[in-house]
Amino acid sequence: MATSDPVYLRVVEDIRRQITDGTLPPGAPIPSRAQLTRKYGVGETAARHALRVLASEGLIIGRVGSGHYVRERPVLTPLHRWRYLDHPAPIAADLQSQGRRVTWEWHSEPAEAGPEIARRLRIRETTTLTKTHYVFRGDGRPLQIATSYEPMDFAPHTEEERRSLFARLYAHGIKVTEVVESVSTRVPRPAESDALDLSAGVHVLHVERTHWAGDRPVETSDIVIPGDRFRVTYSMPA
Repeated sequence: MATSDPVYLRVVEDIRRQITDGTLPPGAPIPSRAQLTRKYGVGETAARHALRVLASEGLIIGRVGSGHYVRERPVLTPLHRWRYLDHPAPIAADLQSQGRRVTWEWHSEPAEAGPEIARRLRIRETTTLTKTHYVFRGDGRPLQIATSYEPMDFAPHTEEERRSLFARLYAHGIKVTEVVESVSTRVPRPAESDALDLSAGVHVLHVERTHWAGDRPVETSDIVIPGDRFRVTYSMPA
């Protein structure tokens, strides 16, 4: 990170070390800017910049009128990606099996494929698809958002038609033979931070999932998961 006062790095590295080794446990107060300037012999600009960097890394949180504190370390919940593939909402089935209460809402609309989705589904960019957006919540807190793209004929349009993708495609004579997922981590977009109620510095896991019927891709989705709440778990047959 570019700065005209690189001494802030000494402050960041020392506080980061104390948080990592437990010297500063979750919930512990972080020295104020004035205290940092005295302790580390740096200017107020460097102290302020160090606090900003630590907050952007998700290590500390600021409370208005109170200062900064070490952020609580969440226990990551496992998400089993292959266990409930034939369920209308796999994440809900997975978390419910772990004793969580999960609800979800969704809405569909027609949308043009565009370059990226056209590449993934091997169709023309101008093809009209059904785009479905999902929000999953556990005890009222957002857990995951997803956007699915599939041919107009296959998508559900009412709650009564809501069933697993496998079942809906099978009703059209199409059998899913493979599901391919590509997982990456990235900085969330502003709308995603709002939708998932993310703290500053938290990255998301982005799962790009595509269902295949033989050599034909029949559905693709973008699934966004908070990186500070879940770990993605895969099991593969031996």
